[in-house]
Amino acid sequence: MSEVTAEVAADVMVDVHGVHKNFGPLEVLRGVDLSVRAGEVTVILGPSGSGKSTLLRTINHLEKVDRGWISIDGELIGYRASRGKLYELKEKEVLAQRTRIGFVFQNFNLFPHLTVLDNLVEAPVSALRRPRSQARASARRLLDRVGLADKADAYPRQLSGGQQQRVAIARALALEPKVLLFDEPTSALDPELVGEVLDVIKDLARAGTTMIVVTHEIGFAREVADTVVFMDGGVVVEAGPPSAVLDDPRQARTRAFLAKVL
Repeated sequence: MSEVTAEVAADVMVDVHGVHKNFGPLEVLRGVDLSVRAGEVTVILGPSGSGKSTLLRTINHLEKVDRGWISIDGELIGYRASRGKLYELKEKEVLAQRTRIGFVFQNFNLFPHLTVLDNLVEAPVSALRRPRSQARASARRLLDRVGLADKADAYPRQLSGGQQQRVAIARALALEPKVLLFDEPTSALDPELVGEVLDVIKDLARAGTTMIVVTHEIGFAREVADTVVFMDGGVVVEAGPPSAVLDDPRQARTRAFLAKVL
């Protein structure tokens, strides 16, 4: 495993340092560096196969890195450091770390046999040992926050895709994570349902939630992102404020991508 060689600035919530990831002979991430400050929104754009989703999955250690390291709020993810070297944590320790990293998947991943309310209650009770009554009260507040207070007793199959994704966001928030990761949260939705999910994410941004969002929604990136990152071929090609990356990109690959999607 690689050495830990860099200090993380005090205001950086997520620090990705020199991350490499291979799947067999396929090199998916080729030395990715990324810093996300607390309270900011980073939007990652790029063509299919550019490594965006794999990068997200390394941040919460769903995928182990081959080289490099990741820290959240100054804590190494998936590893401990000893004398400059990294050693992988036990699964129980990794699971504890994941409770501080919210992840919203493109296909919702709700428990179909549980009501909407119980989908939110399960993790705080089992992972954080919260009293069930406290977890239920918190879950109701979160459902109200995402506009679904009246769906507490419904089952996922009774909801639209947009409603299911809003429940998934509320469920991620139930653990009070330090950062929220979104993997193309609107890609499985019918076009008319996209707006309701993006509106919830915009509300979270206004509230100062630290987020990393992989998406194809350029308008959303322009409106909400503090930083836009363009990835291609497993590397960060360009990163900066939306006005720079979207309106005046420096790299030819960024310009070619935007020409196709705008």
